[in-house]
Amino acid sequence: MPDSLAQFRWLEGAGPLDEIFCVSFFRRLGPVEVLSRFGAVAFVEQWMGFEKLRRRVWEYVADTGGGEGGGYVGVVGLGEWIVAIELLGWEAALAEAASDLSRGTEVVTVSRHDYAENTFFYAIDGVIVTGFIPKVPSRRHGSDPERLNPLMLEVGLEPYQEDGDVGNPIAASFALASKITGVAFAPSLLEQPLLVGEMRT
Repeated sequence: MPDSLAQFRWLEGAGPLDEIFCVSFFRRLGPVEVLSRFGAVAFVEQWMGFEKLRRRVWEYVADTGGGEGGGYVGVVGLGEWIVAIELLGWEAALAEAASDLSRGTEVVTVSRHDYAENTFFYAIDGVIVTGFIPKVPSRRHGSDPERLNPLMLEVGLEPYQEDGDVGNPIAASFALASKITGVAFAPSLLEQPLLVGEMRT
């Protein structure tokens, strides 16, 4: 039987995104608009490779002592969706921010934070439609917490499972994001140049 999560298992365990990251998918917005919604105050440079962004983020974390996120967000386009990557960051994983980021568009956010809480948000035009903690998908909230139930079942996120025994919550969350957006977040995406904004004020 095919493993429906196989292409997303690289996001579990040790990997290039490390143990704290947030990935958001924005529908029909340009990369500059997406960066501006994160409050990016300047472009670090027009385009940057993933490894260079990763080094910049770690330098920022070292300078700030951690606790303030990664300081940068990188974006890349995939069809009608823009993918925003926050390394060591979690801005889009905050409920209030998720609402603001989705105004006038559709946003899917998956956040991994091994020292706090993983999150999933699906928001449309300033409203969180469905949000949940991937490890406990039965505890959903939003304007329509049942909307994604059929897709959740397809990827192993049982909507009414109470014991929190989801084997691969991050991989399953990215599989769900792919079902919604049609975009599979693959390692090859990290080989593309990213437009990077600096979120420091």
